[in-house]
Amino acid sequence: MKRTLRIATLIVAAGFLAACGSSVKLDEDANRSGAPIESRGAGGAGDGTGAGAGGASSGTSPRNVEQVAVETKDKDPLSDPNSPLAKRSIYFDYDSFVVKDEFRPIIDAHARYLLANRGKRVVIQGNTDERGSREYNLALGQKRAEAVRRALAALGVSDSQLEAVSFGEERPRATGAGEAAYAENRRADLAYQ
Repeated sequence: MKRTLRIATLIVAAGFLAACGSSVKLDEDANRSGAPIESRGAGGAGDGTGAGAGGASSGTSPRNVEQVAVETKDKDPLSDPNSPLAKRSIYFDYDSFVVKDEFRPIIDAHARYLLANRGKRVVIQGNTDERGSREYNLALGQKRAEAVRRALAALGVSDSQLEAVSFGEERPRATGAGEAAYAENRRADLAYQ
């Protein structure tokens, strides 16, 4: 009788542990050759918009770097609200750390700025919504920050200029329990130092 009770207890405990599983694999690198970035270009897989070998057509040619460098002599574009660098948040889908296509121009602009200003550093702060455990959200926030860091590094930004940290659910931008608030909190912020 005691043996049957022990076996039943072990089965129930195993069931609880299995229920705590995650559909997002946080311990694996999504893409070892570059950042996990969507590739939905009209030209298909070979259109040069994804991470990896086609990344050279991302708009960070030396001419673009010089253009940003000229702009920085007159006025720092980080303090200009009309600059593309004013946008410093990359948003993510639920339970995802894949950088969406719509945020590539923001990442490209920040990469050009960092390439032209080698003395600048940026801390990429990964954030999540409140759903999930604290540990899970810290890990997912770190994956989001790392995805943006790898996207910037793939565009030529030096690793010494980049740092990725996670705040998990601890720094919400929006309060509330609706999808709009959750979507606002699933982000990676670029904080210049």
